[in-house]
Amino acid sequence: MSLTMARGLTPFSLESSSPLDTIKKVGLLILGWLFIFLGILGLFLPILQGVLFILIGLVILSSRSEIIKRFLKHLEERYPQHHERVEKWREKMPRWFKKD
Repeated sequence: MSLTMARGLTPFSLESSSPLDTIKKVGLLILGWLFIFLGILGLFLPILQGVLFILIGLVILSSRSEIIKRFLKHLEERYPQHHERVEKWREKMPRWFKKD
């Protein structure tokens, strides 16, 4: 049994009430991982801002994952100077994906 299952946490929650919600959640997962991938590339390429893309990806994924929320909390405590950047993105996220 994995650690996440032992604690009753799932890495990503995809349960939803409608197919449109499921598509939206999968889209957010893909978008979040795409930003993390671009961020990793950006760490090695001078054109991309790697840390910024990784933070954006983590903020997107944190809306669906308790594990990533805890990881961001750890980063907040360790690197408080970057916490303000993450919070700005976290405030913008609900406005982008709100239900009409």
